[in-house]
Amino acid sequence: MTELSWIEGAITAARPQAMAALVRYFRDVDAAEEAFQDACLRALKAWPKNGPPRDPAAWLILVGRNAAIDAIRKTSRNTALPPEHLLSDLEDAEVEAAERLDSAHYRDDVLRLLFICCHPDLPATQQIALALRIVSGLSVREIARAFVVSEAAMEQRITRAKARIGGGDAPFEAPGPVERAERFGAVAAMIYLVFNEGYSASGKAVEARGALCDEAIRLARLLLRLFPAEPEMMGLTALLLLQHARSDARFADDGAAILLEDQDRSLWNRRMIDEGLALIDKAMLKRAPGPYQVQAAIAALHARATRAQDTDWSGIDQLYATLEIMQPSPVVTLNRAVAVAKVP
Repeated sequence: MTELSWIEGAITAARPQAMAALVRYFRDVDAAEEAFQDACLRALKAWPKNGPPRDPAAWLILVGRNAAIDAIRKTSRNTALPPEHLLSDLEDAEVEAAERLDSAHYRDDVLRLLFICCHPDLPATQQIALALRIVSGLSVREIARAFVVSEAAMEQRITRAKARIGGGDAPFEAPGPVERAERFGAVAAMIYLVFNEGYSASGKAVEARGALCDEAIRLARLLLRLFPAEPEMMGLTALLLLQHARSDARFADDGAAILLEDQDRSLWNRRMIDEGLALIDKAMLKRAPGPYQVQAAIAALHARATRAQDTDWSGIDQLYATLEIMQPSPVVTLNRAVAVAKVP
């Protein structure tokens, strides 16, 4: 580990919490992003000398917020600051900030940021791009490479998304129970779309877009930490883990795709599989099945088969029959037909 790699890791882990709180303080995505970048630059100077703070996220929030306020004062002496209730608490107390991060406010902050990225007025492609930029911190170049578009085109896409949010009624307030349940589905869908953008890559695009799978899993784990008892979140996380566990066996050296039944199962990531199996087993105990859980259960039956011929195709057929009722589509019907054909 290099001298600064631990700082990069700490900043990456703290980004969702810090950005979420800064968006709540300033109610402006661009202002929050600039504040966070300023805090990161100061961290690169301070942390190697002083060591890591007790709570990196709280440190970044306080430093970023205060730096942004100072910048406003310096550049526009005659312009009043935003109202006090929009800036939230202004005490320079890391302990109090850390306590907020450990409370329900922290959960609401992160969800609020994810909900902003999943604004219903935005096309799905803009939702994904904005989430990868704001929540995950990927550069415009990285996102453009993943979507196989130019940096200029991706910059425009993200800029349009920000402008559309800034000009509308962005959900800055903590959502109520009903609204949260509705938006939770949108956030989960966004994470699944991010994963599929990477998982569906082929040929030379695999390496470029494979990082999207890792980022989707990171976001899923984050949401799972916020809602540890939500069975569909367990199911989604399990599904992503079980699918991504097969990455090293999905393509030949020449880039050609390898069918599931022909894959070298010794190349499957057993750690990911074990984590995914534990999650789906736990989710099923809740007895509140949903589409992500059913898809994860199908992936689990494949993962539990030591050899392709050991696959429980009868069980997979039954699960696809359930999925046809929950989420009917031609793809589900086709996959069920394949499973039926393979039943001994």
